[in-house]
Amino acid sequence: MSGTRVTDSLTSLLDRAPTPEDFTSPARSPQLTARVGTWLGVCFLVAFLTGVWSHLAQLPNPLVPLPTRPIWLYRVTQGVHVAAGTAAVPLLLVKLWSVFPQLFRRPPTPTRARLLDAVERLSILVLVSSASFQLVTGLANSAQWYPWSFSFRSTHFALGWVAMGSLLVHVAVKLPVIRSAWLGPEVAPVPGAVSRRTILRATWAAAGVAVVTSAASGVPSVRRLSVLAPRSGTGPGNVPINKTAAAAGVTTAAADPGFTLTVSLGGAHRQLTRADLESMPQTTATLPIACVEGWSATGTWTGVRITDLMALLDAPTGSAVLVESLQRGGASSRSRLPANVAADPQAILALTLDGERLSLDHGYPCRIIAPNRPGALQTKWVNRIEVQA
Repeated sequence: MSGTRVTDSLTSLLDRAPTPEDFTSPARSPQLTARVGTWLGVCFLVAFLTGVWSHLAQLPNPLVPLPTRPIWLYRVTQGVHVAAGTAAVPLLLVKLWSVFPQLFRRPPTPTRARLLDAVERLSILVLVSSASFQLVTGLANSAQWYPWSFSFRSTHFALGWVAMGSLLVHVAVKLPVIRSAWLGPEVAPVPGAVSRRTILRATWAAAGVAVVTSAASGVPSVRRLSVLAPRSGTGPGNVPINKTAAAAGVTTAAADPGFTLTVSLGGAHRQLTRADLESMPQTTATLPIACVEGWSATGTWTGVRITDLMALLDAPTGSAVLVESLQRGGASSRSRLPANVAADPQAILALTLDGERLSLDHGYPCRIIAPNRPGALQTKWVNRIEVQA
């Protein structure tokens, strides 16, 4: 009897549950879903490709050295990455709204059809879950808010592959429906009801506003409109500061008059004071700092070329360089300049920014600045440079 009651209860619940036909908004249609879904797919593809580029750029020893020119390449790719991810948020919400009635679609009766339906629903679950994870954690990273214990970069990279894989499966399954929705006849609007065109226009407007107000701080002409951006462009030399000297725990060590920089190669080493560095030939380079959070800013930096520091120890041509900071611990406490980066004439150990001595928060007494590098690898408060011959 208990089994019968359970069956009867489940049947009663199914009978009372809504069906797709209960959702009568004419704006919910395959045409709306296909158009929003297509642009959502484009945003995810752009975010995926630029995200892979960022991941490769942050590897300490990439299999293929990434170019140092053009100097603005990383800046553009990461600005586009964050913009595409931000635009995807309203697109995903509207896409989910448009297909929400299908959640209540009754499973087909034939066993084979029911199995295929279950597989399709599972693939959609993976797609929605991974896409939502990517967008939520990506926005949290832009705000430098990390309410989790896992590594953001490696996890975000891995889930990016899951999201793209499940997206390709979903597109393959739904391709006939997508083609029919794009090429089929237009659905006549229903008088007095919100039309598909209205929903689409509102979606494009929401995506545009989201990008401009939160992800356009790297574009000087619209920076003042980016009121929700985590970095405004303000700071010494008009370059924002991600981590202060106090937050890195280096205030006392960085301000110590007895500071010395160690340059080493094998058993040989040189100790250089800030005055020693200032007495060496100086190079000026106008380079951007660009971060994975999407913000960027350009500064005019002056300091000593990395190649000139390497020459103090007669380092062989084609050597990479390991850079260490006074900061202890954290992803930004050390970085590696591959040989092609270290050899670039605009890769310098900066001492000034826009003609002014570096502030403590910008890396005084000296910091790395090199073209086409992630901001996290432009190490501040440098106290050791090790040539890896």
